Order: sequence, then C-alpha cells, then structure tokens
Amino acid sequence: IDTSNYTTSCAIYDTQTKTVIQRKKLLPVKEGELGLRQSDAVFHHTVQLPELVKGLFESCPVDISAVGVSDKPVCAEGSYMPCFLAGVNAATCISAVQGIDLYRFSHQQGHLMAALYSSGKTDLLGRDFLAFHVSGGTTHLLHVHGNLETELIASSLDLKAGQAVDRVGVMLGFPFPAGRYVDESARKSSKEYKINLKLKDGNCSLSGVENKCRKRLSDGEAPENICRFCLDYIRVALEKMMLAAQEKYGDLPVVFSGGVMSNSIIKKYFTEKYGAFFAEPEFSADNAAGIAILASMGNIND
Repeated sequence: IDTSNYTTSCAIYDTQTKTVIQRKKLLPVKEGELGLRQSDAVFHHTVQLPELVKGLFESCPVDISAVGVSDKPVCAEGSYMPCFLAGVNAATCISAVQGIDLYRFSHQQGHLMAALYSSGKTDLLGRDFLAFHVSGGTTHLLHVHGNLETELIASSLDLKAGQAVDRVGVMLGFPFPAGRYVDESARKSSKEYKINLKLKDGNCSLSGVENKCRKRLSDGEAPENICRFCLDYIRVALEKMMLAAQEKYGDLPVVFSGGVMSNSIIKKYFTEKYGAFFAEPEFSADNAAGIAILASMGNIND
C-alpha cells in the first residue's frame, strides 16, 4: 500500500509468477490548484483506499503472506508526511486480521524497487548504482548499495522538478498533475534549447524555470515550445548532476524513477546517450508495486 501526496495505490505481487497487479487513483485536485493540503490528502486516501483494495482482490482473489506499506517519504531522520498514515492504518489492520507480517518502507524505496522491476534490472540489488528519484516532492540523486540503502549525493536546492513541470503546465491551462500534458505538448515542438546552467557542489537549482517560462508565455511563445524549454532545462540539470557524480563514484549504472521520469523526451535522451535504465510509465509515477515486491523480500531495513 502506498498513499502519497498524489495517488492512492495498492498492489499484489505474485512471488510464483513474479507479476504485479495494481490499482491506483489520483487524488482529486481542483482546477487551477497545485496540490492538496495534507489534511485533504489524508481524507481522500481514507475514501479511496477501501474501494481500490476491494477491486484489487476481486480481480485477483489470492491468499497473501505479508503486507508492505510506505510510511514516510525517504529513509532519513525526521522524514514524515501525514498522508502516509492512511496507508499505515490500513496495512496495520490487514496485518492484524490476517495474522501476517507487516513491513514498512519509505516511499522512495518503493519507487526504486518499482524501477528495478520494471526495467528488468533487479540484478542490481546488492550492487552499487546511481539512482534518480524525480517527482513533485523530490529531485534526488542517490548512491544506492546493499538492500536499497541510499546515500544522498545531490538534489535540487529549491524547486523540485515535478513542481516546475506542474507549475508550467497549470500556467498553460493543463490539469494538475500536468506532467503527461507537458510531455505531449513538448513532443509537438521542433526546438531543442541550449541551457546555461551551473551546479553548486553538485546540486542544481530549478527556481528559475517557472519565471523563464512565464516570460516566454508573455512574449507570445507557443505552448509546445515553452513545454520543451521546461523539459530541456530539467534534462540538462539532471545530466550535469549525473556526470558530476560519476566523476566521484565511477561509471556506475544509472536508474531513473519517479513520476517526472515517465517523460518520453528525457527518457529517450538518457537511454540513447548513456544507456540509463527507466521504469515503464505505470511504474514511474507513484505506485504500490515496489512496496509489494519489497514486502516479499521481508524487512530489508533491519
């Protein structure tokens, strides 16, 4: 179970067939708004989760041997968001009623596991690799080792990539979350922008994207070109972060996860130029698939 700030998700992982069945539903956001208050997110998860779990088990009536849940954004001291309480409460009840083990993971660990599973790179478990987690709340570059133990290498110092995409998308009149619409619009553009961007100690800054895009809109630039500029800016930032990290850690495999990484333009660039690995779109955005797979592995956090 995963109850993030964007999506209510539940999934079953079949350890025999190594397949995932999942159900998920975006949290409702009013037109023109850029997200939800945590109290509203908890309410909507409480309403949506029972419906999704019921539908999941109706489509896949199986006995479950363990339940996993995301209980915090990342594995770091003080990491907390109230929206995850809805999932923890449901998972705790299922565990108690069924008499099965309950395992807790971070939302970020779920994203990483879903990316490894989806890209066919579960063989990286136990090995060192670099991983991006790029979403509405996170723009992290991680050094991953062991059982998805992570060391934060670099991040955005201000605006997160997903926030930038959503703000530009809503500015252009797209629904929230706007990533899919920005991607579709940018693919209509024939432009490719040269971005002048500098890192600070390996970290990027994305705060200028929104203002630059707003200026382009006021100057009458076509929406598809504004979307392309936004995505090219993010791509350059991620590329510079990756290259700086590889200078320190060596030419390690690179895995991309998180909702922003379902973007087709960014994926095409990094896979073709660097051979990077990406989750498929349904496993890039917030999902419970990675949490279900991790639950099958037991308490990796011990």
